[in-house]
Amino acid sequence: MKLALPFAFFIFISFSAFSQTFTVSGKITDEQNKPVPFTSIYIKNTTRGTSANSEGEYGLLLKPGTYEVQYKAVGYKQQSRKVELTKNQAIDIVLQTETYQLNDVVVKSGGEDPAYAIVRKAIKARKGHLNEVDAYTCEVYIKGLQKLLAAPKRFLGFDVQKATREMGLDSNRRGIVYLSESESKYSFKRPDNVHEELISSKVSGSNQAFSYNRASDIQVNFYENIQNWGGLSLRPLVSPIADNAMFYYNYKYIGFTTENGETVDKIKVIPKRGYDACFQGYIYILEDSWRLYGLDLFITKKQNINFVDTLRVSEQFFPVSKQAWMPSSVKFEFTGGLLGFKIGGYFISVYKDYDLNPTLNKKEFKEVMRVTKGSNKKDSTYWANERPVPLTDEEKMDYEKKAILAKKRESKPYLDSLDKVNNKFSLLDLTYKNYRHANRYEHEYYNLDAILPSIKFNTVQGFNLNYGASFSKLIDSTSNKYLTVGARAGYGFSNKKFTGSIYAGIPAGEYNLGLSAGSEIVDLNYYTPMSPLINTVYSLFERQNYEKLYQKQYLSASASRRITGGWMASGYVEWAERKALTNSSNYSFFSPGNHNYTSNNPFSPNLDVPMFADNQSFKIGLRTTYDFSDKYETYPTGRRYLPSKYPTIGLSYTKGIKSLFGSDVDYDLLTADVSKSNINAGVLGQTSFFIGAGKFLNNNSLFYPDYKQFQGNQVLFSHTGINSFLLLNYYTNSTYTKYIEGHIEQNFSGFFLNKIPLIRKLKLQEILDINYLSTPALKNYTELGIGIQYLNFRLMYGKSYNSGSNTNSAVRIGVSF
Repeated sequence: MKLALPFAFFIFISFSAFSQTFTVSGKITDEQNKPVPFTSIYIKNTTRGTSANSEGEYGLLLKPGTYEVQYKAVGYKQQSRKVELTKNQAIDIVLQTETYQLNDVVVKSGGEDPAYAIVRKAIKARKGHLNEVDAYTCEVYIKGLQKLLAAPKRFLGFDVQKATREMGLDSNRRGIVYLSESESKYSFKRPDNVHEELISSKVSGSNQAFSYNRASDIQVNFYENIQNWGGLSLRPLVSPIADNAMFYYNYKYIGFTTENGETVDKIKVIPKRGYDACFQGYIYILEDSWRLYGLDLFITKKQNINFVDTLRVSEQFFPVSKQAWMPSSVKFEFTGGLLGFKIGGYFISVYKDYDLNPTLNKKEFKEVMRVTKGSNKKDSTYWANERPVPLTDEEKMDYEKKAILAKKRESKPYLDSLDKVNNKFSLLDLTYKNYRHANRYEHEYYNLDAILPSIKFNTVQGFNLNYGASFSKLIDSTSNKYLTVGARAGYGFSNKKFTGSIYAGIPAGEYNLGLSAGSEIVDLNYYTPMSPLINTVYSLFERQNYEKLYQKQYLSASASRRITGGWMASGYVEWAERKALTNSSNYSFFSPGNHNYTSNNPFSPNLDVPMFADNQSFKIGLRTTYDFSDKYETYPTGRRYLPSKYPTIGLSYTKGIKSLFGSDVDYDLLTADVSKSNINAGVLGQTSFFIGAGKFLNNNSLFYPDYKQFQGNQVLFSHTGINSFLLLNYYTNSTYTKYIEGHIEQNFSGFFLNKIPLIRKLKLQEILDINYLSTPALKNYTELGIGIQYLNFRLMYGKSYNSGSNTNSAVRIGVSF
């Protein structure tokens, strides 16, 4: 017993020493005493490390012991320091600019630069390095920062000065607009299985938000032939060591250096054509293994990138095993400007604790992303201990200042004060813009439509008002589900008819329920291919009434839910009393070219007779879709399922039931479709398609509103959906028998126009459309469309073919949001 106390004390002291940690910190500069930002710092022969911040400051938390700390930055000589760590130590490092020696190679006039031989070997080894790691796990720290560098005081009537002041920026409208940090556990298994768990998240200025930082978003792999960077670049970017890189790049040998006993070659990469989707800058290649040692590349506006003017990517690698090197850090820096606004910033990711032989369950990759509920609640002590990249003084100040603002913004008095200002009601304002009355604290919202936009014209009702109001309330904060109820009231000033309807959207567990009832005047084509606003313009200014309408008094209910994974199902039931209508107004502002209105019967344009007899219908509809995807992201608000790389298959069935509730209809329609949007076609852009077919298994009794309709177009302004036609008549090709339709669209994403000087600056995308429809009456109807797209605006020229020489052509303008 006498020995027990000293022994226990010894164990306690030993455990305390073992569990204690110390910090190696300092600043990294170059020979001119300028900071070397984002230098990689890691412990030799381990995958534990960190990165310096934008001012060259670093901090590395370690247990007591002896370490060899290595400091590495692209373009500088690597340095090492042996550290006996028994207390906190400050170690400042001066990195020398790397000098690259030239081999004793004589390049004859007109001869090939030595870089080409090295790059060929790297290209040959590319696929091996791409596949050398079958699976791995690691931890990833990401910091993202975006700054407003300049901004006008006002922009299009918007008070920028006031908005930036409320965001915590300075009086010159400059400062940090986004600052966030996150830590993730990242798992990968070939070929493309990813699982990421966000374990901590911090967003400056918000106590509730989760970081937008995602390890999967910032990952790049230049062993892949092309880099698909989403909305940043319309075209995929070609890697400097892609299989076909020699077609896109010139190379220049800068020289070699030796690090850790291995030869590193520095090679300058230069696009052969300045406007190809290629990088500029430097790559560093290890001889013998011919793998990437590091890279420092950039793209500019010449590559037609979006949102920014210049984007630089730097990546450094370190050996995780004798056979495999993995990224130690990846950094994106960007600058840009538009209309007086200038922005800049960076995202940096730091990787540590790689495991190249993890035990992974294939099922866990169904969940691509997990954001746990408490990951955004870590306190300052946690971040002080876990943050691998030190904050700069500016970043510390931003966190402190915006923490006060965040607390204020979430308080009831502040939210009520916002509502008091924004809820001011003005009848004059309501004439041209919607009104919204908000109770932000209770998550309740009342909406009133603007009056003037609610007034339209058609030849059935004349000028008409269709006015709406709605109410919504958050009823499930964990899944962000709202209860919505609303009503619409209408009146035709020419036909003297009132209309009105009510509706409700009700979340109920896994289901979304819908209820509606009322009397409405609706389009004969249930796709509503022509908007009432466009029809108003054509009617009043061109005296052309393309929209054809009928009256429906109805009761309906619907339900939808996800069955499992990518399997969705929905259904509805509807009773309706339907009446054909005739024109009641012949009014227009102008009558160019002696245009005359046609009747409301598209099959009898010169005779205004009812299109069908008054009838009642009772029908049920079922639809199910499956997209072959069971992958999803999990958030505190619930799951979000991800689209599959495979097409989506859909199956629909509609049954008209006779005699039930006085119904006059008796038919069965079965349809099937398969579709996929934005299929990656490499340098040729993206492909989308839709194929559909259907048949009335029974058509004993049905009326025109029960026909299978199609998304036609007859005017300048068109729909841009993948299952839309450019020139098809809105109504006359509907069918009550069978049909098959097909659509394919190729977006070349600037592949051709980017090669033309001046035009390339417009960032235009070339569009090719082919549309097909066959019914027993129509036979083989085909459309060919070519055009260009800028942002969400599209200009197309289409030509249709049917029955040999029967052709039609027109220009179409489309807008999508």
